[in-house]
Amino acid sequence: MTVRKKRSGFGLTLLAAALLATGLIAAPASAEGADGVLHQVGTYDFLTQPDFTGLATVGEIAEDRTIGLGTFADLDGELVMLGGEVYRVRPDGVPRIVPGDVTTPFMQAVRFQPTRNTPVAPGTTCAQLPGLIQQSAEQANGIVAIRVRGTFDQLTTRSINADPPPYQPLSQTIAEQTTFDLNGRRAALVGFWQGRDALGVGQEGLHLHGLTADRAAGGHVLSCAAGPDVQLSIQPISEVRLRTPR
Repeated sequence: MTVRKKRSGFGLTLLAAALLATGLIAAPASAEGADGVLHQVGTYDFLTQPDFTGLATVGEIAEDRTIGLGTFADLDGELVMLGGEVYRVRPDGVPRIVPGDVTTPFMQAVRFQPTRNTPVAPGTTCAQLPGLIQQSAEQANGIVAIRVRGTFDQLTTRSINADPPPYQPLSQTIAEQTTFDLNGRRAALVGFWQGRDALGVGQEGLHLHGLTADRAAGGHVLSCAAGPDVQLSIQPISEVRLRTPR
């Protein structure tokens, strides 16, 4: 996996500079929209400063991509990207499509072209998925794009209240979350599994956001248990294109 800076009105943060120093940021890259290219603005470390300032529009990151996740400026809802559409899930639990000019401090998106599809045994929990992902991807590090789709016997999601400046710690905002029980619903969960070698770029481990099949509910996934028809689809990430603030 390579990480590459992208200059389009953005400069390098200390994180990106550190990645340059370690050689993780690559030189020439494949064409826009190429297989396995993760497009991203901000980093998980940026959010934990805390700083929830919008760094780019969702349209810039979503262009020609199909799945993704993130949040909005001032943490104003959970960002779920599915089928090329960007949805906001606020604490009322209702997904709403947002226009491309809405800003985000952190978003990851990819043109999802799964390299492997694997049935998930009924009863498998979200906490057990990382082992299945690593086995399916045949890698213990790096970043893997994920889609988990089907009927979930148990599914809990959340959203959080907007936090305008001055920002409180991210952990405090999350502690005030609103949760939604979506048990027995058909849903698509999308996101990324990340190993320790990309620590700070995103959230270590499995990070999933989701929407129900009828697009009536969703949010950040807290827990799940697979029903009888769940399928895991994966796409290893070969390159990260990171837009960062001046």
